[in-house]
Amino acid sequence: MTPTVKIFSGTESRYFAEKVAAAYGTTLGDLTIQRFSDGEVSVHFNESVRGCEVFLIQSTFPPADNLMELMLLVDAARRASAHKVIVVMPYYGYARQDRKDKPRVSIGAKVMANAIQSVGADRLMTCDLHAGQIQGFFDIPVDHLDGSAIFVPYLRSLNLGQDLIFASPDVGGVVRTRSFAKVFGVEMVVCDKHRKRANEIASMQVIGDVEGMDVVLVDDLVDTAGTITKAAELLKAKGAKSVRAIATHGVLSGPAYERIENSVLEELVISDTIPLKHESSKIKVLTFSDLFARAISNVVTHDSISSLFI
Repeated sequence: MTPTVKIFSGTESRYFAEKVAAAYGTTLGDLTIQRFSDGEVSVHFNESVRGCEVFLIQSTFPPADNLMELMLLVDAARRASAHKVIVVMPYYGYARQDRKDKPRVSIGAKVMANAIQSVGADRLMTCDLHAGQIQGFFDIPVDHLDGSAIFVPYLRSLNLGQDLIFASPDVGGVVRTRSFAKVFGVEMVVCDKHRKRANEIASMQVIGDVEGMDVVLVDDLVDTAGTITKAAELLKAKGAKSVRAIATHGVLSGPAYERIENSVLEELVISDTIPLKHESSKIKVLTFSDLFARAISNVVTHDSISSLFI
């Protein structure tokens, strides 16, 4: 007998979870999330989840409260005798803290993995991690969805032709950028940057030729937009005909909106894993809800997740 599938959402991801549930062909399950006067969170499922495959959708933005809420939901589902508890985290916070790059620092991505597993999650589903190796921090299955399944059709609709070239805004994003270039059969360049400190770039240079080309910058997330806008400016100065950017997670904090609006970017294309705080004429949002709905369906039916990739 196939277990019943129930999809629930944390507070901040409800806007996305409703679209995922609709694409899957159901509605969100009924739960109550309360906050005491001091901010402490209490969760309660208002319907039985006994023997069900429970999918809990919650990203981390900002991370602390949402992660705690998610862990309480996992614990509640586990204690209510759910058959399986699958965490669906479209945006995995702390992913940039994935290694010890200097002495005496924490590895935040590993702490997140420990927290999710410690409360009894059976599986994690996420998308476009900052570094794919973060999957190795888990001892449970991780379904790492690839946003190119949504971005590639959009880029094809632009008909940029043979003048198209892809650019990585830093050396760390070369593998991600090369995968796009390979799909389109075009070349790629790299913007090599040096940071003074987090969120502050000291210098940047372009490795490769972009003269007369339509450049697409590829990244996993945009936070303060300093890197992406500086890279776009540099590419334009090197003779690029146009520069646009795609990034899965629009964190967009601090001066990000102002920087994007005042930049030379034609557009910034992001997903809806994180909601926009402000509207912008230069920001286009593509929904990942269908991708996650198909992935949930494949998990339930034990079909391949990689079949969803390009």
